[in-house]
Amino acid sequence: MSDKASRVVVIGLGRFGSSLAIELIAHGSEVLGIDSDPKLVQRHADELTHVVVADSTDADVMRQLGVDEFTRAVVGIGTDLEASILTTAVLVDFEIPHIWAKAISREHGRILSRIGAHHVVLPEHEMGERVAHLVTGRMLDFIEFEDDYAMIKTRPPGEALGRSLGVSRLRAKYGVTVVGVKRPGEGFTYATVDTVVNPGDVLIVAGRTGEVERFADLP
Repeated sequence: MSDKASRVVVIGLGRFGSSLAIELIAHGSEVLGIDSDPKLVQRHADELTHVVVADSTDADVMRQLGVDEFTRAVVGIGTDLEASILTTAVLVDFEIPHIWAKAISREHGRILSRIGAHHVVLPEHEMGERVAHLVTGRMLDFIEFEDDYAMIKTRPPGEALGRSLGVSRLRAKYGVTVVGVKRPGEGFTYATVDTVVNPGDVLIVAGRTGEVERFADLP
């Protein structure tokens, strides 16, 4: 396996880990998959670059597999909290610069962060939160980032229709920035002050989470 930047070790090949690993393969990464369950390893043997049955909590075993030479690692272990925490600790001891770890609760996530995971993912919580935004408003998609910042895909409010963004002054009124516009049957284009919003358009809007939520609720 070459090019360290494109190599990822994924530990835990359950639904989250295996889906992630297969997606990484589709994007051109080389993936080493590790799981203690021989059945899961066998299931994904033909899909990943390399796949191994191993105890990920054993630093010596992990070192023998060359895990300490990776720059990117994902801990996809879910229900076995002890294995999740110990595996993450092994990766931290290896000083791997980019460690993502799945958590099944906020408390689990706080522990993973404290021991050194650089990115903690709560897939069930984050998906539930995202879907809740889509169900309750005009949003077509919702992504929340750190520091209370979000980006949404939404239908435009009535007051923006038939007017340029410079005239409707959405940013001044609502504290959000229209980043892009998609016309029916066309691709997204960057928005400018001269962009006129038409019925049927879809907007990409960025701003503070509360502000984009309020914007999406405008009639």
